[in-house]
Amino acid sequence: MKLKELLHYTFIFPVLAVGYYFSGLMENGVIYEIIAGILLTGSVLSAVHHAEVVAHKVGEPFGTIILALCITIIEVALIISLMVAGGDQAVTLARDTIFAAVMIILNGILGICILVGGVKYYEQFFARTSATTYLVSIVSILVLTLILPNFTSSVNGPFYNTPQLIFVSIACLVIYGVFLMVQTVRHRNYFIIAGDDPDSHYVPSKAATIISFIFLIICLIIVVLMAKGLSATIEDMVQSVGAPKSLVGVIIAGVVLLPEGVAAIRAARNNQIQSSVNLALGSALASIGLTIPAVSVVCIMYDIPFVLGLDRKDIILLSLSVFIVMLSLSRGKTNILYGTVLLVNLAAYIFTVIVP
Repeated sequence: MKLKELLHYTFIFPVLAVGYYFSGLMENGVIYEIIAGILLTGSVLSAVHHAEVVAHKVGEPFGTIILALCITIIEVALIISLMVAGGDQAVTLARDTIFAAVMIILNGILGICILVGGVKYYEQFFARTSATTYLVSIVSILVLTLILPNFTSSVNGPFYNTPQLIFVSIACLVIYGVFLMVQTVRHRNYFIIAGDDPDSHYVPSKAATIISFIFLIICLIIVVLMAKGLSATIEDMVQSVGAPKSLVGVIIAGVVLLPEGVAAIRAARNNQIQSSVNLALGSALASIGLTIPAVSVVCIMYDIPFVLGLDRKDIILLSLSVFIVMLSLSRGKTNILYGTVLLVNLAAYIFTVIVP
């Protein structure tokens, strides 16, 4: 790679973030925390760029899988580190973050993509089979993990006991594993953009791909470390405005999903709504299908109570979101109304978090 390319912001921000984090300056006051937030955002955007470089090299649908898995790694690492540090006070953090991630993806990221594409192109087309395959897996895991715990009788409250938690974790992994096999082997054509010619896209060199992969890992690590370092500030900010603690989960999910959102919206603007659907729904599936088993292992090892079941209000909002997404993606084409309704659902969710 040329020196000019290495001076791009996607290489500068991660390096500056790493140096800033290990310098200890983050703990010196509000101004230093604001600088950390800027570097964190820059590192997230850098992760998007490097993930896209790798994605161009490996092609679809592997590219979207890589980005979705990277986002899930960030989410899992952040949730586990905060839960271990917070102990019993963080029993609902994983549930709140996972639920927030699903609501932001289904309503926010997908809604913005559909709206942006609808405004620019009126209608955009995608494979209905891909959306159906995603949604079948997502709905099953959502019910097993976030709704069923409210109705089991082995323990009181929205908990699973250890055997139940192990079973549900295995079920999530089985569903996600079979889905990956379908996406990458047996029915890969479901998820490839119709009429897309891979040879017409820029394909990075092997050296550029390796460098981007290394920087992608650096970005993911520093995002987790800096987000964890800023978590106390986020919690203090939420408490200072008198908002419920569940808002912390929304903020964490928003930070974690920023790379996914930027990449998906960029694809929609380029009239590649299939990539947007792959990114959004793939991230939602990975978020719950992999995060729940990972967090369950930690909770069992450290004997941390793990609240999974949602309350009635959140179940209604989740059901509404899934139902609207299923209707919006049922015809294989989009328009601005679908995007608008999804964004209104997101606004209702965030509003009821702040004003329950």
